[in-house]
Amino acid sequence: MAVAAATYPAGAAMSVPARLGFVLLPAAALAAVLWGLARFDLPLVWQAAWVPALAIDFALHVDGLAALMLLMITGVGTAVFVYAGGYLAGHPHQRRLYVLLTMFMLAMIGCVTADHLIVLFLFWEATSLVSFLLVGFDHEKSDSRKSAQQALMVTGTGGLALLAGFIVLWQAAGTASIREIVAWLPGAEPTPALTAALLLILVGAFTKSAQFPFHFWLPNAMAAPTPVSAYLHSATMVKLGVYLLARLDPGFGDWDLWEWALKGAGSVTAAWGMVLALRERDLKRILAWSTVATLGTLVTLVGLKGEGATVAVGALLLAHALYKAPLFFVAGNVDHGTGTRVIDRLGNLRHAMPWTAAAALLAGASMAGMPLSFGYVVKDVITEVKSADDVFAFARAANTVFGAIAVAVAGVAAIRVFWRHPGTNETPEAHEGGPALVGPPLALALLGIVLGAFPFVVQDLIAQASLAMTPDTEALAVSLALELGPALGSLAVTLAIGGVVYAFWDPLHRLFEGAAQRIGRIGMASQYERSLLWIPRVAAAATRTLQDGRLPYYTGLVVGSVTLAIAAALMLGGGGFELPAAEVPGAGVVAACVLIAIGAASAFVLRDRLTLLLATGLVGYGSAVLFLYAGAPDVAFTQFTVETVFVIVVASVLLALKRLGRPAGVAEPVLRPLALAVAAGFATVVTALLLVAVAGAFDPALTNFFAEASVPEAYGRNVVNVILVDFRALDTLGEITVVMLSLLAALPLLHALRRRDGNAGAR
Repeated sequence: MAVAAATYPAGAAMSVPARLGFVLLPAAALAAVLWGLARFDLPLVWQAAWVPALAIDFALHVDGLAALMLLMITGVGTAVFVYAGGYLAGHPHQRRLYVLLTMFMLAMIGCVTADHLIVLFLFWEATSLVSFLLVGFDHEKSDSRKSAQQALMVTGTGGLALLAGFIVLWQAAGTASIREIVAWLPGAEPTPALTAALLLILVGAFTKSAQFPFHFWLPNAMAAPTPVSAYLHSATMVKLGVYLLARLDPGFGDWDLWEWALKGAGSVTAAWGMVLALRERDLKRILAWSTVATLGTLVTLVGLKGEGATVAVGALLLAHALYKAPLFFVAGNVDHGTGTRVIDRLGNLRHAMPWTAAAALLAGASMAGMPLSFGYVVKDVITEVKSADDVFAFARAANTVFGAIAVAVAGVAAIRVFWRHPGTNETPEAHEGGPALVGPPLALALLGIVLGAFPFVVQDLIAQASLAMTPDTEALAVSLALELGPALGSLAVTLAIGGVVYAFWDPLHRLFEGAAQRIGRIGMASQYERSLLWIPRVAAAATRTLQDGRLPYYTGLVVGSVTLAIAAALMLGGGGFELPAAEVPGAGVVAACVLIAIGAASAFVLRDRLTLLLATGLVGYGSAVLFLYAGAPDVAFTQFTVETVFVIVVASVLLALKRLGRPAGVAEPVLRPLALAVAAGFATVVTALLLVAVAGAFDPALTNFFAEASVPEAYGRNVVNVILVDFRALDTLGEITVVMLSLLAALPLLHALRRRDGNAGAR
């Protein structure tokens, strides 16, 4: 991609062969997926060592669910790449869009095939970063920048939560292989660590798939160009959260917390998303809210038990891609041909845009669940699943709201815009796009109709995807039949309610818009905006509080924070405290402790800066004596040198200031209770930490390592020299550097003394 970006200068329009070259990338990937499905039996597994030191393998796993996602990524991707060539024809940055779309496609492929938690996370975050660049493609517009920032902050924050959940899950399971974790989870106890991992993973998945309360970012991302919206926000990226939930459902599926979280959040998202669609007048945003509702339905289905639910998940994933991506293309064509997406300014476009109108009718029929469409087959499966006894009433009500308003949204996109005559709002200057604009929506929408008439074509694929979500099932027979009998009654009710909603779309819009204006300040989008405003305010307040310009305050703050951290570690470590056996210290250790105590006590009472410096130097010299008798002569000599030079240099500065008439006393009061409390607390926790460390059993692993590795690895029999020169070479270099810097600091004083002695001799 970098080579492609460098080959063509920015601002140069792409030629047809260049666009064709990019289109061939997803087309070749689609061909490879189809060939692989025909040639090999699923699942396919491949693994290679990547970062052995961190136990990270580049592990890939392709089963039925991954294969279904791969077909959507590459199939819809091919249509998007073709469409982008016509939608941005002549655009100076069209090549940049193709490069970013290709990078996104590769990241998506990595996400759905990764079998290692960290590898999945890396690809997951790559989709968020590339999505940020795609949503902000028109970066010269403030709306695009703002929408891109919001999408990145919401999904990126969820990604951090997901990483934390993955790490906790890895530690708890003892493996990072997703397949092994899913097999291990059903027999695992619901420990607090696993519960925390579950909640963190839910946050990551919900933010990615725009589940309540993180649903607001997706419609705002419609500032992106239409090819981006069709690819990312209908068929692929927003379904990553659903994919992850479906992948982990065999492991967490029996947990009540998992089940109720998915059912609750999914049902609320499905109903609320469709209601919010009534607020909109922008055709793309209407479709975006219906996408949010569909994602909620998918999450609810993942939370339901049984093989029928997994069949419904797989079928709806495919059906939604086949009708929502064409409808986004239709919205793009309308915008491209009329200059607006506001439905109040559109109408009767079928004469000027007949091919786009045909694509809208085909895709709208599938979205509404009309007979002879794949959407009808899928809605029949969903209705059967949600009529089960274990589905609570709100989920059934949410499904009814979703189905009815889906019919109304399909009517707005396919009928109101193209067949209804709105009088003065008609757009006479509308025109149809070229083959690249009408071919992709027609092809995908027509495929949705073909699969509705012949659903057995994808039966095996849906069965494989369902089997991946229910791995304990040995064989699964899926029958996706076009049955016009039992489902027609439910369809009639849905169409009737949806028809009423469509007929009263404008009054309902005014009603919900007025209500939204009154309660908008408590909505999640408003809370997000307010949080952005509070960030600099909180930062300014924290800066004013923590940075008052006084060094003693900074020192106390740092020492107090370290004290609290050590105390928390000691209390949370568990196992209680074990004190070491009492021993009589040697004379050298006692002398060192006496020196340190005298220096500390003197620093507490002395006020003259020079004598205070000399007294505190006793603490450094006492520490050096302690190091000497503790078997660390190198550290002791370094401490002696540094302490001596430090005292001499600072004492010289203080004497010079005294000769200049500067105050020699410390301005602080003799007794400062808060400083005394901080110092006492720090001494207490450090003493406790040392006692706990000394009381622990001695681990000879490091000693044995140096004894065994001294000759074969460092070619030396003197273990101490080998440690200093080879194994601890950087540490030794640091000590030498400290001594050298100390000499350089003292050198000016030595020169000054030499000059003074020379001048005295001359006199």
